[in-house]
Parts: sequence; structure tokens; C-alpha cells
Amino acid sequence: MRAVITVVGNDTVGILSKVSGICAEYGINVEDVTQSILQGVFAMIMIVDMSNCTVDIPALKESFEKAQKEMGVEIRLTRTEVFDAMHRI
Repeated sequence: MRAVITVVGNDTVGILSKVSGICAEYGINVEDVTQSILQGVFAMIMIVDMSNCTVDIPALKESFEKAQKEMGVEIRLTRTEVFDAMHRI
């Protein structure tokens, strides 16, 4: 299963490291990343392969929720099929 992880919030040191560290901890392969800082707002999109993920989705989301609180950002995990359907014109 492939998924899209989006991160948006005030720019701070270590956002990319924290999110990619969670992915690595659970066997999620980061396939592509793009990030920008727009007037102090950090924005990142990651395409990930979750085929070898070692935890269920609720446990993964719990880890992301903890990271959100620590860093003051919003982290969303969306299956690519859902993401594609939501963003189709």
C-alpha cells in the first residue's frame, strides 16, 4: 500500500527528521519528499510505501499525533487512492 503523508505548521528544526524517523521505526519506506517553507510555514508531502509497515494504522496515527503535539504541526496520513480521488479535477 502506498500513502501520502502531509505535514503543515510553523517551521522548526527537525520536522523532516522526526517524521522520517517514525517511518523508519515502523518499516515504512519514504519514496519521495518535497518540502517548502512559505513565509515561515513549513509544508511537506511524502510518498511512502507501507508494504512492510510493522504496526497497524491506528498505532501509526498515534505516533504521528504525539509528534504533532511535540512540534506544533499537523500530520496527515492518506492512502494514495483516497488522496488521488480527493484531488482529482
